[in-house]
Amino acid sequence: MTELPAGSPEVLSVRSASVPAQHAAPPAGAGSVWDVDAVILLVEDDAGDALLVEEMLADGELDSALTWCRTLAEARRFLAGCRTPCCVLLDLHLPDVHGLDAVTQLVESAPDAAVVVLTGTAEADTGLSAVATGAQDYLVKGRLDPQALGRSVRYALQRKQVERAAGALRANRLMAQENARLERGLLPVPLLHDDSFEAVARYEPGRAHALLSGDFYDVVQTSDGTVHAVIGDVSGHGAAEAALGVCLRVAWRTAVLCATGHLDQIRILEEILVAERSDPHVFATVTSLAFRPGGDLVEVVRAGHPGMLMRSGTEVSWVEPEPGMALGVLPGTGRWTASEVALPEDGRIVLFTDGLFEGRTGPRTRLGEDGLLAMARRHGALGARPFVDALVAEASEAAAPYGGLADDVAVLHLGWAGRDER
Repeated sequence: MTELPAGSPEVLSVRSASVPAQHAAPPAGAGSVWDVDAVILLVEDDAGDALLVEEMLADGELDSALTWCRTLAEARRFLAGCRTPCCVLLDLHLPDVHGLDAVTQLVESAPDAAVVVLTGTAEADTGLSAVATGAQDYLVKGRLDPQALGRSVRYALQRKQVERAAGALRANRLMAQENARLERGLLPVPLLHDDSFEAVARYEPGRAHALLSGDFYDVVQTSDGTVHAVIGDVSGHGAAEAALGVCLRVAWRTAVLCATGHLDQIRILEEILVAERSDPHVFATVTSLAFRPGGDLVEVVRAGHPGMLMRSGTEVSWVEPEPGMALGVLPGTGRWTASEVALPEDGRIVLFTDGLFEGRTGPRTRLGEDGLLAMARRHGALGARPFVDALVAEASEAAAPYGGLADDVAVLHLGWAGRDER
C-alpha cells in the first residue's frame, strides 16, 4: 500500500509510480466487463482500518494497488491529477471533514470518481444517505470480507460509468433540443408570395462545436414584388453567437417588412449587434440583396462578407460587389454602399458564409475562394438543389482528412424561376 504523506507536495507522483504496468492499457477485447483497470484510493485516518482494507484487497480477486490518504484534502489533491478511472473508499470520520460533508465535497471536486463509503456497524442509515448524496455504494467495516469489498468496488466503477453515459445522453438530448430551437430562429422558411422566385438554402453545422453558431439567412418578398435576401455570420461559436444571429435575422426581416431602406437596414443591424453582444470584440459580416421584379439588376449591400457566385447557364463566375466594413468593428463609422450587379436572363446568385471555403485541404492549405470557384465550375450543369448539395459535400470531403469543416456553413441559391431550363 502506498501511503501519501500529509500535505506532501509530491502526492500525485507517488501514486502514479505505484500503478502496476499491466494495468496501463489492457488489450482491446481482453477480460470481462468486471475486470478492474482503475486506481483504488483509500481515504482513512485510522492505520488499523487501512491495513484491514489492504489485506481484504490482497485476499480478494482485485489485482490493483492501493493508495492511502489520511485526509480528504490529500485525496482531493491526488484526484486532481489522476487521469485513470478511480474508486474511492471513503471513511466518513476524517480529521478535516466529518459525516456526509465528506461525500458532498468529494463528489463536487472529483465528479468522475466512483465512491464507496465505509461506515461503522451502527451507521447503516448514514450509508444509505451517503448513496443518496452521490456515493455509488457503502460498506460496513465490521462486516467486510474480500468478496464483498471486491464486488462493491466493481459495482461502484460500473455504476459510475453508466451514470456518466446517461449524463452524456441527457446532455446530447438537451443540446439537440437547443439546436432545434436555434435552428428555427436562424434558418427560417423563405417568405415568398408565389413560386416565381426560387430560393434554395442549406445549413451545415461545423464539427468543432455541438451547438449551431451565428450563421444566419433569410428571404422575404415584399408587397411590391421585390425579393430581399440576407446572409450573415456572427464571429465566434456557441449559443451566445447563435442567439445573436437569431436576433439580427429577426431584426432584418422586421426592417424589410417595414419598408426600411436598404442601407438603413444595415445600420439598424449594427446598432442591434452593438447593443446585444456580450463581448465588444464580437462582429458580424453581412450581404444583403434586393431583386426587383422583372429587372435584370440586383442591388447589393456588402458589410465585410465574402463575395458571391454568379451562375449563367453552365458557367459560374466570382462576383465582388462594392465592399463595406463588417458590423460592429468600428461602430458608427461604417460606410456602406448599395451597388448594382447585372443579372443575366438565366442568372442565379449563390451566397455563402466563409465556412464553405475555409476548410483545410492539406496540412498548411485551405480550399480558399479560388478553390471554391473551381469546384463550383465543375458542377455548373447541376440544378439549384444538387448544385448547393454538391458544394457542401465536396468541401466537406476535402476537409475530412484534416478534421472536417471547423466552421458552420450556410448557402443560399437565389434567382427568378422559369428563366432557364435546368
